[in-house]
Amino acid sequence: MSFIEQLKNDIVFLRGALRALKMTTPIAKNPTRVFPNVIEELAEKFGDAPALISERERLSYRVLAARSNRYARWALAQGLAKGDTVCLLMPNRPEYMAIWIGITRVGGVVALLNTNLVGPSLAHCIDIVQPKLIIIASELAPVLASAQPNLKSKAQVWSHGESGTFPRIDSAIETTSDAPLDASERRPLTINDRALFVYTSGTTGMPKAANINHYRVMLACCAFAGVMDTKASDRMYDCLPMYHTAGGIVAIGALLMNGGSVVIREKFSVREFWDDIERYDCTMFQYIGELCRYLAQSPPNPNETRHRIRLVCGNGLRPDLWEEFKRRFRLPHILEFYGATEGNVNIFNFEGKPGAVGRIPWFVANRFPTAVVRFDVERQQPVRDTNGLCIRCAPDEPGEVIGKIVNKASKPGNRFEGYAATGENENKILRDVFKKGDAWFRTGDLMRKDEHGYFYFVDRIGDTFRWKGENVSTSEVAEAINVFPGVKDANVYGVQIPGREGRAGMVALVCDNNNICDLAGLYAHLNAHLPEYARPLFVRIQNDIEVTSTFKQKKVDLVREGFDPAASSDPIYFSDQQSRAFVRLDPMLYQRITSGQVRV
Repeated sequence: MSFIEQLKNDIVFLRGALRALKMTTPIAKNPTRVFPNVIEELAEKFGDAPALISERERLSYRVLAARSNRYARWALAQGLAKGDTVCLLMPNRPEYMAIWIGITRVGGVVALLNTNLVGPSLAHCIDIVQPKLIIIASELAPVLASAQPNLKSKAQVWSHGESGTFPRIDSAIETTSDAPLDASERRPLTINDRALFVYTSGTTGMPKAANINHYRVMLACCAFAGVMDTKASDRMYDCLPMYHTAGGIVAIGALLMNGGSVVIREKFSVREFWDDIERYDCTMFQYIGELCRYLAQSPPNPNETRHRIRLVCGNGLRPDLWEEFKRRFRLPHILEFYGATEGNVNIFNFEGKPGAVGRIPWFVANRFPTAVVRFDVERQQPVRDTNGLCIRCAPDEPGEVIGKIVNKASKPGNRFEGYAATGENENKILRDVFKKGDAWFRTGDLMRKDEHGYFYFVDRIGDTFRWKGENVSTSEVAEAINVFPGVKDANVYGVQIPGREGRAGMVALVCDNNNICDLAGLYAHLNAHLPEYARPLFVRIQNDIEVTSTFKQKKVDLVREGFDPAASSDPIYFSDQQSRAFVRLDPMLYQRITSGQVRV
């Protein structure tokens, strides 16, 4: 890269960074200005302009603030104290925002439950935040029922819509006022108070509930408003889950901050994506890698180039897909970024460098201290030198990305807020990294950084892999499999499929009864106990599972061999959607899967 090219890239980055800093710098200086209060300000400023739009409902800025006031008063009527938790289980819709804005306005904490979870996984996510109340969409009542046998919490459940079992919150709020809260109804809140729990899969065990305080909500909304340079004339298309940070905070908050509109789709549809974009006259959309791959493989649609999209923002766009994705759909600018919900590492690709998640130039390095350290995949730990300190990676050498934890009031973005279960916090902190006594946040991601400072994602480390846009904990999947009758042991891991983003789930099984496994029963069991993205796509039957000297299951060889039936003598089975069963994988089926002829 020439000096002139580098200078041009630095200027582009600096402009984007300055926009973000302009939006985010006031946050710490105004500690009582939290997001629910901002919604009130926006209602005064933008009034009847559309804020949130969907097939089901449309909320102007004024109506969004008014409905959130009703939910705030409902929360007060239930005796919700500051810091009490309310679980929210609801599909994407504008009302989703009104609910959590209203509850957090009076000091409540809203846990955004993953609508794909069922049974023990859902019960775990509810229990770890110890809710006082649970709000469910009426159509998800059966999902909550699947968790009841494992649920320890005794929270009162309210239904949005007729469930036939629980009191209706949508009826209850109609008896409350939608006027702004008066002084007696408000609780003193600051940016340091907790606002949300957002669930993230860790390297081991069940999902973890990350603490999201009001500062982090404001930071996500304001930073991305600057990063994307949003305007009142912009309209964002958001079909990502609102229980995740990207779909529920970034894509929405970044537009609302500057008076734009957000079109909320309940679920992503590859067939209707471009029709929606054209129909709603959207100017941007939020993506994840899987969404891009599905669109790239879709048949041509006349509306895929009849749009006014000026920018798309997201993470996980594959390097080999980048240029074709941009060309085919005539996208003026792709803004890739990297960030962890609970972490302090944020990287932006303002320049649109194909394949990169971004960079941290020298002129902002002190503000965002980030490093890539050597990592031992076998030991699953960073490499240490003779002094016991970590070693920075050379250019293009893969390693774990870490961010320095700085516990200063002036730098709240460099803190690590941790999880609801505080015992999980220490696993995410790396100590004595470059000097004795320092502490850094572990992202759990392997990346490489080239000679020009651009970061490129390599893979997840530990026991988590990513599939269909979701992080999957192998321990959680193994726990669901191990309770199935006849299973002696299960070793879960992710395997690559050519042309697919992330890794598909695979499990090596050892069974009772001379290693005869009830695969038909297992198929039904997995459907009942795991979300679709977490169900293993491949099953390998083994006589025994190899372990290390410390009795940890070995996965490296299994991952390397993948699901190729020629790589081992063990029988391998494929979860076939058409026959709804595990079928024996032979070389012909293997070839059809790897060539993309079989849908996975």
